Amino acid sequence: MGLEIWLVFITVITSYVEGIYSKAQDSVDLDLADSVDVLNELGASFPPLESPPVHFATENNTVVTAQTGSTALVPCVINNIGDGTVTWIRRKDYHLLTVGLATYSSDERFQAVHLQHSEVFLAFQDWTLQIKFVQQRDAGLYECQVSSHPATSIFIQLNVVEAKAVIEGPSEKYLKPGSGLRLQCTVLQSTEPPAYVFWYHNNKMINYDTDMGINVTTELSEKSSTLTITSAGTKHTGNYSCVPSNAQGASTYVHILNGENPAAMQHGGRGLSWLQCSPSSWLLIAFSLVVLMC
Repeated sequence: MGLEIWLVFITVITSYVEGIYSKAQDSVDLDLADSVDVLNELGASFPPLESPPVHFATENNTVVTAQTGSTALVPCVINNIGDGTVTWIRRKDYHLLTVGLATYSSDERFQAVHLQHSEVFLAFQDWTLQIKFVQQRDAGLYECQVSSHPATSIFIQLNVVEAKAVIEGPSEKYLKPGSGLRLQCTVLQSTEPPAYVFWYHNNKMINYDTDMGINVTTELSEKSSTLTITSAGTKHTGNYSCVPSNAQGASTYVHILNGENPAAMQHGGRGLSWLQCSPSSWLLIAFSLVVLMC
């Protein structure tokens, strides 16, 4: 009998608790319904969630420098692009270059390169404009535009430079036999190191000409090359040219004196240079003499 009494007690308690929970739930449902009715009566509405605006990770008015003959990369990194399409425009003539990955220019050197980068909570899209074999005429302002609403743009300035080599010192050098010779060549305005630097003596490549007593040391990362001769002789007289792989070459002429006077060699023949006049100059001189004699 004791067990039966406990079972009846538990049943009564369970029913009581379920009744209380049911009433509480009904009260909550009524409150929610009443709240919705009140909001509807007031004409309240909830706008849809808006996507974040387009953001350019590349700064506006960024300046990019490339040297002639190289591949120029004009950057445009974008966040929150959504369904927008990226368009590249050359501003000086408003020429449409690319839309998405499609190239609209007849110049096949232009191409859009698309890469995607993911970081914490962010997804960046890289829409770089690639220009192969860049030329001086490619310099100018470029627009990277996203077809959002409204359209959003940034502008990138491309500068194109002409890399050139320079040999330190005067264009002509004078040495006595047995003197040491050192020619230092540096590549200027180069955006990247050369693949090689060749030295020429009277049009003959001499980088590895040990028979001439020539030693060439090149530091490609430093964009420089040095030619040295421990003891110069008359065979070393002539024109020396430094020719990098990606820049205009430079030249200097070396004179090895053999008893000559450097001043005489430097100015020899120039005292008679007035004889090398053009025919029109001779006519003017003759006319002036006639006038003076009259």
